[in-house]
Amino acid sequence: MIFETIIVSTDVDGLPHVTPFGVKYEEDLVIISPFKPSKTLSNILATQSATMNLTDDVRMFAGALTKRQSWSLLPASKIKGQRLDGSLTHTELLLVEVREDAERPQLVMQQVETQHHAGFKGFNRAQAAVIELAVLTSRLHMLPPEKIQSELSYLQIAIDKTAGERELEAWGWLTDKINQYYKENAV
Repeated sequence: MIFETIIVSTDVDGLPHVTPFGVKYEEDLVIISPFKPSKTLSNILATQSATMNLTDDVRMFAGALTKRQSWSLLPASKIKGQRLDGSLTHTELLLVEVREDAERPQLVMQQVETQHHAGFKGFNRAQAAVIELAVLTSRLHMLPPEKIQSELSYLQIAIDKTAGERELEAWGWLTDKINQYYKENAV
């Protein structure tokens, strides 16, 4: 099972990189499998740490993919790094093992600190639709346009029926990015 989170990694100079990321759990360990090459991969290998942030504000997912970052960062408490301000929960992670793979190595991370900042009220269908569109948006270069358009049309139903202001804003950012991508790539 893959859980959608926001990973904040930092480079050796302390510059943060914020990205949506699906993670897996193996007991108390968190498994992050970034594609090669990626900023997340190089940052975690260089600093041996990251924070995993759980949120119900889907603008954080959409904003990271569209460079419309609507959040601020705070210092982590047990690792040298940062966490999302406004996350419901954040977990500070240390790298304990690298499972090599030619395409997507597995970074095995130990949880060293978890802090709960707010309660979780549950997702609505529009939030799930935004997260799914965020995943599709991150793969525009890998998926056929017909697949993206078909999924977008289906996901639009949940947006139309259940979205609030935050979901509508995030949806707009993602659809703008998709439209711009196809315009620039003449698809």
